[in-house]
Amino acid sequence: MTAVLRWGRSAYETDESLGWERAAAEALGLSWSLQEDRSAPRSAAEILVVNSGVRVTEAVLATMRGGLVVATTSGFDHIDVDAAQRLGVAVSRSPMARRDAVVEHALGLLIGLMRRQPAMNAAAAEGRWTRGELPALAPIGLRGATIGVVGLGVIGRRMAQVLSELGANVVGFDPVARPPGVRVSELHEALPMLDALTVHCSLSSTSRSLIDAAALDRLPSHAVVVNTARGDVLNIADAVERVRSGRLRGVGCDVFPVEPYPELAGAGQVEGVWLSPHASGYTHDLGDRVAESVAVALEAWVRGEPQPAAVV
Repeated sequence: MTAVLRWGRSAYETDESLGWERAAAEALGLSWSLQEDRSAPRSAAEILVVNSGVRVTEAVLATMRGGLVVATTSGFDHIDVDAAQRLGVAVSRSPMARRDAVVEHALGLLIGLMRRQPAMNAAAAEGRWTRGELPALAPIGLRGATIGVVGLGVIGRRMAQVLSELGANVVGFDPVARPPGVRVSELHEALPMLDALTVHCSLSSTSRSLIDAAALDRLPSHAVVVNTARGDVLNIADAVERVRSGRLRGVGCDVFPVEPYPELAGAGQVEGVWLSPHASGYTHDLGDRVAESVAVALEAWVRGEPQPAAVV
């Protein structure tokens, strides 16, 4: 019987949601076991289901040639994908479990920053009525705005679709994906034309520090930047400094190069900077959504079908 090892348990996963995952595995003729601690797997398994709290190294992958690793997350930088490819281990992820929640969170940050909500809220806290200041605040609406979407995978593609439906002019940036209806451009060339930039790419050697100081300086001063993808894609310190100096209108971050982020308090006190603790993908039913995504991946494996969200 093919063994499935659930390696790592996240705080949002309940006994009920994990029970559903186990039942789905067993209904497919697979055995299922749970190892909650992060030490190396204590039992051999052809299939690993892992959260971001563990590291799937080459040594781990070498024990499961021809097997499958299913990440319960959208990102997969905690898995040695190159080693998996060399060793013939398939890797998939679970972007659909968090897709809509991340899009909603990013959209909320984007709209709030474009419409200068932080400035108006700060004024309200001082008892100041800012209606007369609206021409100077110059809030920007989505309709007619030019918004860049970095990464056109499952989440970025959905973000682009929602923005388009709300009347924005969407420009996509992705080295591979070319979804229908999205104009794709070179990032460096398009930055001066953008009213906002929202990041949805995975972390790789090409995306690390993609939005650096030079990229930020090419954006117009009224632009806002939102990152709900991976912390190392955006230089958050440079972005915050540009908001502080008036060089950018705003920045919204849900992910950071180090988590918890040691400079959280200092950055969060800057008007126009909105921060959240890697929370964009969380909803009250996330455990159920992850269990459903894992069940779909396991069923595809048993049927010999391609993984619905394959990495390799």
